[in-house]
Amino acid sequence: MNISEYKGVFVFAEQRDRTVQKVAYELIGKAKELAKDLNTTVTAVLLGYDMIEEAKKLCYAGADKVIYADNELLDEYMTEPYTFTLHKIITEKKPEIVLYGASAIGRDVAPRVSARLKTGLTADCTGLAITEDDTNKGQLNLAMTRPAFGGNLMATIIIGKHRPQMATVRPGVMQKAKYSENNPVNIEQFMIDIPADKKNVEILDITKIIQQRMNIEDAKVLVSGGRGMHGPENYQMLEELAGLLGGTISASRAAVDAGWVPKDRQVGQTGKTVRPNLYIACGISGAIQHLAGMEESDFIIAINKDETAPIFEIADVGIVGDLFKIVPLLIEELKKSKQMA
Repeated sequence: MNISEYKGVFVFAEQRDRTVQKVAYELIGKAKELAKDLNTTVTAVLLGYDMIEEAKKLCYAGADKVIYADNELLDEYMTEPYTFTLHKIITEKKPEIVLYGASAIGRDVAPRVSARLKTGLTADCTGLAITEDDTNKGQLNLAMTRPAFGGNLMATIIIGKHRPQMATVRPGVMQKAKYSENNPVNIEQFMIDIPADKKNVEILDITKIIQQRMNIEDAKVLVSGGRGMHGPENYQMLEELAGLLGGTISASRAAVDAGWVPKDRQVGQTGKTVRPNLYIACGISGAIQHLAGMEESDFIIAINKDETAPIFEIADVGIVGDLFKIVPLLIEELKKSKQMA
């Protein structure tokens, strides 16, 4: 393989319901940083149908170019048509890096494309950086960092002899680039004829599940409970506090494993990565697996009776004490301030 033939950073721009997902914009932000170090360009790859306006938004978000495969079979995600199309685009264009969101779609399609390209894929990355090859001076590789051994170690993985280098990144980990409608629009229509043997699945109907609670990945304020909550009945006061602050509740893995809170509320390595304006951790000790999912929050308040809890190391404000006394006081003060307003 002639590695020098591979140029550019590609981002798979995942879409659902003809709307580009947030993680794609986050990946473009990181891709721009990587492309600057490599002196190359960022290309977003969009698969869908009747989505030219969404393609323009990817340029406004910082992509130098968008490759848009417009086909009715790509309107909704299906494994074979998407895998076939992505493989064809990557084989033809030869990017040196391809980034995917670690979503249900990204986790399905990325390893399939990787296998067909006979290259490596690093999953659930928390860090991406360009580094010089130890054995081949002048060659630049993508250093992909991810938790390993149950989150107790961080492993950095490099694909030195194969291209493209591919990674999945969980939503909420990377920062979006600046969005501007003054950015130039450069869209390449990629014509794709999907063979009959790739059309072996037909979508008959789609039933949407309407979430009763705010998605924790979208929340500006999260009040999170851990093992120190002692039971599901005590989450009611966290719900009340979150409601007064205009947010929602979340939880550590310990609380989810105990059955106190649904899985979709879990923050951490095996849950969701969040970046709210305010994160209030109640009775959470701060295991590395949990910190990996919330440490980029703008402001962190930790309430724990154990003054040695690791959560205090990253908290902007730490309160050592009984959360069952402190949280009700916070609720009372917030109610008073709202009445005065």
